Amino acid sequence: MQIFYDHNSLQSFIKSQRERNATIGFAPTMGALHDGHLSLYAKARQENDIVVASIFINPTQFDNVKDLQKYPRNFDKDIQILENSSLVDAVYIPSDKDIYPEVMERKKYDFGGIEKEMEGEFREGHFDGVGTVVEKLFLQVQPNTAYFGEKDYQQLAIVEQLVEIRDLPVKIIGVPIFREKNGLAMSSRNVRLSETQRESAKIIYETLLMIEEWFRVITIPEIIERVSKIFEDEEGMVLEYFKIADEKTLKETDFFYKDKNYRAFIVVFVDDVRLIDNIHLS
Repeated sequence: MQIFYDHNSLQSFIKSQRERNATIGFAPTMGALHDGHLSLYAKARQENDIVVASIFINPTQFDNVKDLQKYPRNFDKDIQILENSSLVDAVYIPSDKDIYPEVMERKKYDFGGIEKEMEGEFREGHFDGVGTVVEKLFLQVQPNTAYFGEKDYQQLAIVEQLVEIRDLPVKIIGVPIFREKNGLAMSSRNVRLSETQRESAKIIYETLLMIEEWFRVITIPEIIERVSKIFEDEEGMVLEYFKIADEKTLKETDFFYKDKNYRAFIVVFVDDVRLIDNIHLS
């Protein structure tokens, strides 16, 4: 596995792959790697000649400086995880200057309104920061296909919209949520949970599975009431929001229409650790 710490060295590698018509699969990360990330690279390995990873903690997508400061950083461990996986041919670990050579600021995008829903209500400017860094990475890595996990479903939708509005020659693939044995969605934030908290947090996925059953037989207001009651009774947990939304527009709905697809989204604080999850309602 080759490691590139600057854009210039990466460029030479990408050029050599392009000259031999190799297809490039890519998944950008902010490090703190886990098996969920590796599931992206496993999918990329199946579908491409070359697989490229990136590790860059992007300042412009953090609306809270404390969250940026607390974000876990262990690049040596991340590199070892990638090497041991044998799934990745190259990893790009750029400096801030490689991504933001002139000034560190986020572009303004019009994502058609999906950026204002759910996470957009709570994290001002977040998706402009995501769009900014993903666009820059796509231009530098030049992938044929890029892979994003469905745990951050709204982010996946944002990237799909980014590719469309910027007319970028990249195919976007969503990869199903990778879960721990108890059902908890795999996340870099899980390392901040105690063993007891991690076990208790399985209630998040268990609730989503119940919602998948309930939505066939009861109304959305009734589902919302049941979900609220579940987390009122869970010590050390606070439900930040729960929504059922149209998968395409991400707009919240209060009624199910047969010709549309829906997804349930949930965000729960376990003490000060913010966990997100979702499930397709089929």
